[in-house]
Amino acid sequence: MSIIDQAATPPAGQSAAGLDEVNLRILGILRENGRISMSALAERVNVSRASVYNRVEQLTAAGVITGFSAQVDPGKVGLDVCALVFVTVHPQSWHRFREGILQMPDVEYCCITTGEHDAMLLVRSLDIGGVHDFVTGVVAARPEVKSVVSVVVLDEVVRKAYLLPSDIPDRSGSTNRLGMTRFTTAGNGRDSVR
Repeated sequence: MSIIDQAATPPAGQSAAGLDEVNLRILGILRENGRISMSALAERVNVSRASVYNRVEQLTAAGVITGFSAQVDPGKVGLDVCALVFVTVHPQSWHRFREGILQMPDVEYCCITTGEHDAMLLVRSLDIGGVHDFVTGVVAARPEVKSVVSVVVLDEVVRKAYLLPSDIPDRSGSTNRLGMTRFTTAGNGRDSVR
């Protein structure tokens, strides 16, 4: 049996994805330093080099680890302006919208959302004029786009490569709930956009 068990109810010490504590520690260390040697990783996790190598291979084969890449400071490569672009899409045009977004090299991140807007794009540019040109000349010009709202990011306070289940604190006993959170369900055809 693989160390990545896709059981419906994980045993004690495993995450919902079937990852045990050792796998989560491996992923946490790789988040800090994706170039760490297998020997150093094994030492930090306190398992053998062969075990850590097999675990990394299994995590990669299972699609948990999807790749390794360098983290780049956008400002140091000249992309000093970051903006969030909220897009409302005309009904029945989701697939064209998605295909169009995939062809836009300016987009660092895109997600389909619930609520007032249908999608959020994170874009970077050399200057504010570049954001304006992209939002008005590329995104808003698409026929499937109904409206666009853009917000310039003043400061990126937290930016992590990914989160792990072990990063999320247990708040189940919290009694200080404000009751202000409201979730809006996805509209027709938006809940299964692939």
